[in-house]
Amino acid sequence: MKNLNEDLKSGQFKQVYLLYGEEAYLKKQYKARFIKAMLPEGDTMNYACYEGKNTDIREVIDLAETLPFFAERRLIVFEDTGFFKSSGGDLADYIGEMPDTTYFIFIENEVDKRSKLYKAVKAKGYIAELGIQDESTLRRWIQGLVAKEGRQMAPADITYFLNKVGTDMENITKELEKLFCYAIDRDKLTREDIDAVCTTQITNHIFEMVNAVAAKQQRRALDLYYDLLALKEPPMRILFLLIREYRMLFQVKALMQQGCGKKEIAARAGIHPFAAGRYMEQAKKFRLEELRDVMEEGADTEERVKTGFLADSLAVELFLVKHSA
Repeated sequence: MKNLNEDLKSGQFKQVYLLYGEEAYLKKQYKARFIKAMLPEGDTMNYACYEGKNTDIREVIDLAETLPFFAERRLIVFEDTGFFKSSGGDLADYIGEMPDTTYFIFIENEVDKRSKLYKAVKAKGYIAELGIQDESTLRRWIQGLVAKEGRQMAPADITYFLNKVGTDMENITKELEKLFCYAIDRDKLTREDIDAVCTTQITNHIFEMVNAVAAKQQRRALDLYYDLLALKEPPMRILFLLIREYRMLFQVKALMQQGCGKKEIAARAGIHPFAAGRYMEQAKKFRLEELRDVMEEGADTEERVKTGFLADSLAVELFLVKHSA
């Protein structure tokens, strides 16, 4: 991201950019910033955006060959075309000879680094992977957003906020906006404010339910379950998410016993490093055999519901009662 920011600051742009990765918020932000920096405000004559896998490469090349209309450059943006996984060969050949007045920005979720188009973009321009940000980066970013509003939030409360709303940057900005509006007449944002207006992600709700089960806090576990039912979450989806949580804990626990650290666990389990740290703490409350038994019990509960022996809502309630007793 450093190189992207330097190009935006200096106004010295590469002719081709590829922005890819899982963090949609960053891709959206950089797309808007580049369009604003590379084109005069309101210039629709020299801007085009192609979305989806049905993009016609021949049509793109015809437009790219057209000189900009009373402007320095023509900008063409591609979003989620899949060209970097298949069918981008013709465009790769064209990039090597495209006019100096034409600029491309590709925005994708996934790319194949072996593809011809990827190599062509790398040779001609700049490639930036905008993936899920780590915990320390998210903390600093949130602190910066809070400070920009002239507010304050304690480091411990920032952690609490992240635990509640998750690590998706788009969602974080929405939840912060709610906080700013709720506490509009105060400088300091508190944990009570977070509880009052921020929406707990269902994955975090399930995480808290497992915590309650591990701590044998039966009333707390059931209250969380009833909250999800009140939010119209189907009981069998709740059970599925519970078992998925236990399966992740089983995997993390096994990796911990192999001596793996947080970064390695995050990579091998396919989860955010921030989430990996939480799972590692939670996994300490269980034995590996206990987690295996719970997963088997979950599969048995699901079978009993599907075969009509138990009603779905009662089955999940009994599952929680048994393991939190």
